[in-house]
Amino acid sequence: MNQLVGERISIATFKAQTTRHRIMGIVNTDDMQIVFSDTPGVLKPNYKLQVSMLAFSESALQDADVLLYVTDIIESPEKNRDFLDKVAKMTIPVILLINKIDESSQEKLGELVETWHKLLPNAEILPISAKNKFGTDILLKRIKELLPESPAYFDKEQLTDKPARFFVTEIVREKILLYYDKEIPYSVEVRCDEFKETDKQINISVTIFVERDSQKGIIIGHQGIAIKKLGTEARKSLEKFFDKKIFLNTFVKVDKDWRSNDRELDAFGYNS
Repeated sequence: MNQLVGERISIATFKAQTTRHRIMGIVNTDDMQIVFSDTPGVLKPNYKLQVSMLAFSESALQDADVLLYVTDIIESPEKNRDFLDKVAKMTIPVILLINKIDESSQEKLGELVETWHKLLPNAEILPISAKNKFGTDILLKRIKELLPESPAYFDKEQLTDKPARFFVTEIVREKILLYYDKEIPYSVEVRCDEFKETDKQINISVTIFVERDSQKGIIIGHQGIAIKKLGTEARKSLEKFFDKKIFLNTFVKVDKDWRSNDRELDAFGYNS
């Protein structure tokens, strides 16, 4: 979506389940508005947070005019069979995007295309490399051809439906995904407690929630080294995103089993 919108709207890492919310990216031209909706990847839920994430993915099946199903050269086509069965029954145009083709051979790609064609016979299949911007221009052109005419939903100056605080929490969470291993990134949620903006700077305070005391210790690190690195890297990305000087305060708090607590999930915006 970042390539199609032309702005960095969604965080992206090499780890699964990076996207947790449904995020809209808006492209405006003189005669057109396209609203892209980036959803979490399809998964089989193991706890309530993942149930909410799957609900975000399935919601895209309800209101999309064109569905982009994104896979890659590594993912097994059989992985999400239940979801694919729903996609196969859809009456709207479906474009299957096979990403990361720069890491594949022509032979393997051909086999994948054939397999996907059997699973989704009505879908258009387009091999792409989002990282190298290969195929994205063709994709955007095809989307424009398929979209029905309708009034614009958003203001012409708007890039996304999410507020500034949301991107603060996403950028901090991205750094946690990048710098911490194993279960830590998946046990973490981030809340923006303060966002005070002036002409020259933004003062931001965030709280990082974990599920265990041991996880809190890992986030902070020996003598606070880990969280200092996290804060420095997050501040740099926030300054680039907002194009202003950032003062960032970071706190860590234990919130036991927040991923399975309906009240906490509501507070973090997962059940809305």
